[in-house]
Amino acid sequence: MHNPRLFLSRAGFFSKPGLLPWDTGRPPDLSQSLLGRAYKGSFTSVIAKKHPSRQKYQKKQRHCRDDSWQERLADVVTPLWRLSYEAQLKVKFEAQKKLLQSLESHLQVLHGVSDTVAAPQSEGLRCLLHPIIPSPTTTGYRNKSTFSVNRSPDGNPKTVGYYLGTWKDGNVVCLPCNHLKNIPEKHSQVAQYYEVFLRQSSVEPCLLFHEGGHWRELVVRTNRQGHTMAIVTFHPQGLSEEEVCVQKVTLKDFFTKGPGAVCELTSLYFQESTMTRCSHQQSPYQLLFGEPHIFEDLLGLKIRISPDAFFQINTAGAEMLYRIIGELSGVNSESLLLDICCGTGVIGLSLAQRASQVHGIELVEQAVEDARWTAAFNGVTNCEFHAGRAETILPQLLKSQKDEKLTVAVVNPARAGLHYRVVRAIRNCSAIRTLVFVSCKPHGESTRNFIE
Repeated sequence: MHNPRLFLSRAGFFSKPGLLPWDTGRPPDLSQSLLGRAYKGSFTSVIAKKHPSRQKYQKKQRHCRDDSWQERLADVVTPLWRLSYEAQLKVKFEAQKKLLQSLESHLQVLHGVSDTVAAPQSEGLRCLLHPIIPSPTTTGYRNKSTFSVNRSPDGNPKTVGYYLGTWKDGNVVCLPCNHLKNIPEKHSQVAQYYEVFLRQSSVEPCLLFHEGGHWRELVVRTNRQGHTMAIVTFHPQGLSEEEVCVQKVTLKDFFTKGPGAVCELTSLYFQESTMTRCSHQQSPYQLLFGEPHIFEDLLGLKIRISPDAFFQINTAGAEMLYRIIGELSGVNSESLLLDICCGTGVIGLSLAQRASQVHGIELVEQAVEDARWTAAFNGVTNCEFHAGRAETILPQLLKSQKDEKLTVAVVNPARAGLHYRVVRAIRNCSAIRTLVFVSCKPHGESTRNFIE
């Protein structure tokens, strides 16, 4: 690949991920892989170095019981909450700068590049690191929240919230999270009423699979129109089908006729699961009442979202992210766009008018069905979406392309990064002249992908 490679990082824990585009004038020759040398730093390590007083506070916190549970949870879930938003962006910028410095060092060692080689400098880097773009929304921005069920600090096992502590140390407690600044009031309300439901239920929660119990986590999804989807996970243990049905009816009645009706849910799902995480294919989501999907208006498109489909957590931030991807990609009427790990297909669909053809690849079948529905509803006819593993589909898809059409690839993988076969397929395709990599955790496995 001879054209500049483009990288787009969305980094952030508290206020919606910031967006950092950068590009290199002369990309390194990546004909060889350097495995297992992913960046070992972390976002919080940069915070500690930039804010030593905070580091001392955290050390003291572990030994001081006077700190409130709420503050301790906020420090874990939203580690920058004590800083102004402007200061948060500076910390995030420094974190990305450090990551790129480490990446450059790895590439220099790999390819024998001397530090004395002349190269453009920006913030001490050989690549251009743009300032972070602020989020339009900095509080209550999450459109999806997952709440656990476990013991509170006072020992009540029917508590709904977020975990604090570690399983290794045996000090895990579950805390309400309505004070966290990134959680919308509606999400907190549904979580609070689910806790009310649990505490009046005759059925025990499932804290550990081998200890029995049934009620498990709650997922809440919302959109900007005010619609709310709730998903409750239930471990059947040894209950009969009839006994499980009784619990489904009890849950439904609570949120439609009982105290939980104030939540005004648009839809309520129930999933029986004997595993920590279970897909729709493994155990179908059962709609107890309401609409089967939630919808969002984004960049002129009406997007359909299924219960387990991936969608960017910050909707307003996602719009900015997708616009920047469009600018960086350089997609035009001669381009074939590959949207890899596409989720509900929003990136590809938002760029379809500019491209000749779009292919989206996604593991979750429900998300692929959503993408196909969205394309049909919005009259997008040049998009095809493929369900399956990217490492299997992408090589086949590239081989099937008879002409060497200018190809742009956008990858948006989970935190585990790209499978090595996907990396290999991208590197071996000479038609791919531009690669945009979107990462929510660039200091993890994504760094290894960059080097590969």
